[in-house]
Amino acid sequence: MIENQQKHLVKTERFVRDIFKNDGSGHDWWHVYRVKKYALKIAETEGGNLFLIEMAALLHDLDDWKLKKNPGDNKTKKWLNHLAITEKAAIQILEIISQVSFKGAGISTKPTTIEAKIVQDADRLDAIGAIGIARTFAYGGSKGRLIYDPEIQPVLHNDFETYKNNTAPTINHFYEKLLLLKSRMNTKTGKKMAENRHCFIENFLEQFFNEWKVKI
Repeated sequence: MIENQQKHLVKTERFVRDIFKNDGSGHDWWHVYRVKKYALKIAETEGGNLFLIEMAALLHDLDDWKLKKNPGDNKTKKWLNHLAITEKAAIQILEIISQVSFKGAGISTKPTTIEAKIVQDADRLDAIGAIGIARTFAYGGSKGRLIYDPEIQPVLHNDFETYKNNTAPTINHFYEKLLLLKSRMNTKTGKKMAENRHCFIENFLEQFFNEWKVKI
């Protein structure tokens, strides 16, 4: 069983890497790789099924709404069927992935299993800190968004559709999501890892607005 799981992981990593290798929106292969590494690091302390955690981390963006071109196509399910892993494991992996995404400030996205808590924390860790800032502007640029417009205020969205269809400037996203993530981490390890990254974002925003207001 363990040997088969390792084969599934190797094949899945190769498959995902090929799909995301040229992504320019901040959701490239190296984002997936970091989420996998963060998840396995958290699991060292928090526990959980390592196979489910690693598979879900590798596949978590395959059907992400931000990247999906065909809403009716479920690439993740097709890939799991292709691997012919057990139905139980496939269901568990799909359930973990379904609980990863942030859906708006007013929407509860509390995971139900330790595996889902870990993968969600891992994904959110890569959304904050220095790399998180870089990814945020990469995504905003890929969508043609302004960097900042003082006349457009951040909105704490209370429903997923409004959040999903939001086209506000990139700086707003820091207030609509990124600054909220530290307090929404699930595991003790994730919370600890988020502290430094959160402070880095706060310092970045202070510098940004000092420059914007020509204080520096």
